[in-house]
Amino acid sequence: MLYTGKGDSGTTTAFGCNQQRISKSSELPEALGALDELNAFLGFVKMRSANEPRIRDAVYEAQQSLFIIQAEVAGADKRVGEERVKAIEDTVNAIEKEIPPLKGFSIAGGTELSALLDVARTTARRAERRVVAFTS
Repeated sequence: MLYTGKGDSGTTTAFGCNQQRISKSSELPEALGALDELNAFLGFVKMRSANEPRIRDAVYEAQQSLFIIQAEVAGADKRVGEERVKAIEDTVNAIEKEIPPLKGFSIAGGTELSALLDVARTTARRAERRVVAFTS
């Protein structure tokens, strides 16, 4: 179902929470929406990285972690475990060893996949800002 058809007067509830209605413009829906947007875009990146199994698998793992983070932000008793965080850090560290160190800003779009990953990176940073605003 894409919508309830009941009308909501600009309010919503968070899945798994106390079901109290809150404004859609409040910080919780903003944070959850930004995380959802990131996860959806990562799905596109994953599809476009079919010929790059290491990237595809890393994106899939990131999506799995994002589902847990969304649940946690919404108030569920879920957490991304230290093992998962360590695995993500190990992947990033391995990739960083293969690419030359950054010496400044670069213009996105060297390849289609790198441009998509740049959009994902900036979307992730926006989601991070929204989650920090909600949890502060």
